[in-house]
Amino acid sequence: QVHVVESGGGLVQPGGSLRLSCAASGSIFKIYAMGWYRQAPGKQRELVAAVTSGGIPNYADSVKGRFAISRDVAKTTMYLQMNSLKPEDTAVYYCNANLASLVSPGRRDDYWGQGTQVTVSS
Repeated sequence: QVHVVESGGGLVQPGGSLRLSCAASGSIFKIYAMGWYRQAPGKQRELVAAVTSGGIPNYADSVKGRFAISRDVAKTTMYLQMNSLKPEDTAVYYCNANLASLVSPGRRDDYWGQGTQVTVSS
């Protein structure tokens, strides 16, 4: 079994900062890309930022220069440092891990966390 768990959401004032964490654990053979997605009420889920197994980041235009994605050395934990937060960043943030499990090491699948709420409001 594979588990993906996010943490670090909360309520912050505009201009403030939050740091999200995502940990993947369990029967993992290899983790490829990991990413953060978000979904605001009434909107579709969108990619916020992603990072490859080689550490190459990719950002949505709306967060470039404000958010920074990173992975730890073991590559099982991912972070999203969010600075200069705006009310439009309010959403549920989901962690995604594209990985191969020990059960099927030759197959890549997407695993999702349960989501963490980020609210930017004064």
